[in-house]
Amino acid sequence: MKRFADLNLRAPIEDMNKTENMVRKASELGYSLVAIPLPFNIAKEQISQLRKLCSEEKLHFAARVTFAPKSSNELLQSLRRYRRKFEVIAVRCDTKDVARQAAKDRRVDLLQFSVTSLRKRFFDEAEAELASQALASLEIELAPLLQLTSISRVRLLSRLTREVATATRFKVPVTVTSGATEELLMRGPHDYAALTTLFDMRLSSALGTLSDNPWGIVERNRKKLSADYVAPGIRVVGRLADD
Repeated sequence: MKRFADLNLRAPIEDMNKTENMVRKASELGYSLVAIPLPFNIAKEQISQLRKLCSEEKLHFAARVTFAPKSSNELLQSLRRYRRKFEVIAVRCDTKDVARQAAKDRRVDLLQFSVTSLRKRFFDEAEAELASQALASLEIELAPLLQLTSISRVRLLSRLTREVATATRFKVPVTVTSGATEELLMRGPHDYAALTTLFDMRLSSALGTLSDNPWGIVERNRKKLSADYVAPGIRVVGRLADD
C-alpha cells in the first residue's frame, strides 16, 4: 500500500487554526506525510508545535524551506547556512543562473518554477542533464493549475507536457505537490494523479510522484541530518562506552 505525501502544503502558520484545519484535511484525504514551507528564522519551538499538530492527526511532518535567490551566489550562501535546519530544500528558479546552480547542487531537493510566467520556466535539456547527475527533483504544483483560466491553463499544460517528457528522458524524478494555500484547493492524491494525465503522465508513474519520490527525499535527508551520519555511505553504527 502506497504512502502518499504532499511536500508543499502552504499552510498559513501565522494562523494556527487554519493550519490545523489544513493538516486535518490532509489526513482525511489520505496523506501520511506533509511538508510545510517555513521561514528561514523559524524557532525550533514552533517547528516542534507543528510536528506535534501533525502527529495528533497521524501525519508525519517535514520542515521545508523554499529559497528564492536572485543569484547563484545567494543560493550557495543560503544552502551553507540552512541546509541542516530543514528536511526539504526547494529552490524557486526565477533565473537561468539560479536554475543551473540548483540543478547541479546535491543539497537541493526540489526545483520549482513559476506557474504564471512561462518565460521563467528554465527546465530544458541542459537543466535536466545537470539534475540527472545530482539529486534534485522537478516539482510540479497542482493547486495553482486549478486557479488558472482558459489560455493560461492550456499554455501551462503544454509546457508541463514537454518538461515531464524531458525529465523522463533524462531520468530526473518528478515530485507532484499541492501548493495549496487553503482547504478549498486541497485534493486527494488520486485526484492529483488523475490531473497529471492532462500533461501525458501515466497514472502509475503519477502515483509514484506523490509517494515514492517525496518519501525518498525526506527519508534520505533524515538520515543525513541524523547524529550518526558521517558522509555519503558512511554512518556510525555504534559508539564505545566511556571507561
